[in-house]
Amino acid sequence: MKFAKWRVAFDELKYTVRIKSKTPNRSFKVADQIQRDLTELIARELKDPRVGMVTIQGVEVTPDYAHAKVFFSLLAGDPKECTEGLNQAAGFLRAGLFKRLHIHTVPTLHFVFDQTEERAADMNALIARAVASRSKNED
Repeated sequence: MKFAKWRVAFDELKYTVRIKSKTPNRSFKVADQIQRDLTELIARELKDPRVGMVTIQGVEVTPDYAHAKVFFSLLAGDPKECTEGLNQAAGFLRAGLFKRLHIHTVPTLHFVFDQTEERAADMNALIARAVASRSKNED
């Protein structure tokens, strides 16, 4: 009798975990595919002069796949102009994604300039200055 109760509880737990783990995994796969396809679309088909050497750093998709926040970095150029150019070309890029992706809802794209690399360089410079001043004070 105790074994049967434990077995039912275990089966329910296994079913619950399985359902929860499928949803984020699919979301990550869709975001990854969007990132790959956007990289190719921007490089080959987008002809806006405001959009220079863009690297797509990451994509976050809402659970209902209605919106996607696309983080990008820029090798050279003005980030504000590039953001405007990408956001104006969002409809064109979304149409290109619709042709490539085989999902029911292709998300609306929102481009955001990613400042992670700049912030990391600033933090490294601050740490280097702190270490240098500490070693001077010890001498």
